[in-house]
Amino acid sequence: MPKSANRNGKASKPHARIYANLAGLEVGDGFPTRVMAAINVSPESFFPGSVAKSQRLLARRVREASLAGASLIDLGAMSTAPYRSGWIDPDEERRRLVAAVKVARVETNLPLSVDTQRATVAAAALAAGAQILNDVSGLAADPDMAQVAREAQGVILVAQATRPERSSALALVEQLLRACLCRARQAKVPLSRVVLDPGIGFYRAATARWYETDLAILRHLRRLRRLGRPLLVGASRKSFLGKITGRTDPSERLAASLAAATIAVLHGAAIVRTHDVAATVDAVRVAEAIAHGLR
Repeated sequence: MPKSANRNGKASKPHARIYANLAGLEVGDGFPTRVMAAINVSPESFFPGSVAKSQRLLARRVREASLAGASLIDLGAMSTAPYRSGWIDPDEERRRLVAAVKVARVETNLPLSVDTQRATVAAAALAAGAQILNDVSGLAADPDMAQVAREAQGVILVAQATRPERSSALALVEQLLRACLCRARQAKVPLSRVVLDPGIGFYRAATARWYETDLAILRHLRRLRRLGRPLLVGASRKSFLGKITGRTDPSERLAASLAAATIAVLHGAAIVRTHDVAATVDAVRVAEAIAHGLR
C-alpha cells in the first residue's frame, strides 16, 4: 500500500501518492472520484428532501443510490448544521442511526458510513453493520471517540471552527485539518484509513463572512492536498450556494450543487458527498473526463 503520510501524521512530501482505504473502497490518486450518498433519518435536517421518513423510504433511497453509482452511503441521524438547533438526546440519535444501519445493510453491499460526533452512538452503529466513522468534530467532541475510530474500517475527519478566528480562510482550514490529523495520530488510527473533509458549511462561528471560507476551500482545494490525505468535499445544497445564487430554499440548489461538485473534482477531490447521486455521478464523470481523459 502506498504511503501518503509519515508515521507521525505530518503531511507527506508533495510527490507522494495520496491514498486511503475505507472498508475496502480505495480512494485517492489513480482511482475514480467516489460519490458518497448522504441519506438522513433526522427530521431536523437543513434539507428536508434528504430525509427518509420511514424504513421503507430509507430502503428505497439506499437501493436507488446504489443503482445510480454511489460508492458508499453516509447515514445521519442528527442535524449538525451549525446554524440550526438540531441537537437531540443521545439515546434517540442511537436509536435512529442503528435502525437506519440495519435497514441499509440489508439493501446494499456498499460501505456504510455513519455521521455522528458521539462515541456511544458510533459504537452502536458499527456493531449494527456500519464500517466507517464520519465525525464532523474531527475527533474533538467526545474523548471516547478515539477508541471507536481505531475500531472503524475508515475514518472521515471534518474541520470545524467553533469560535471566532483571525486566521485567513485557507490558513484556518489547514490548521484545523492538521489538528484532525494530530488527534488521529494520538488515537493510533492508521492514516491509511483516514480521509479529510475541509468542512464546507462549518465556519459560521469563525467569521461573519463564512461563505468566503467555503468558496476559498473549493478555489484552493489543491493546496489542502499537501496534507497528504484524500479529500472529501460536501457542498451539496449548502447555504453558501444559496448566498451566491439567492436561492434560500435548499430544494432549489441542485444546479449550484453540481457546479460545486464539478469544481471539487477538477481541483482534486477524492470523494464528493451529495444528496443527489444520479445527477452528481454524471457531473463527476464529465469533470473527470475533462481533467484526465476518458478511461
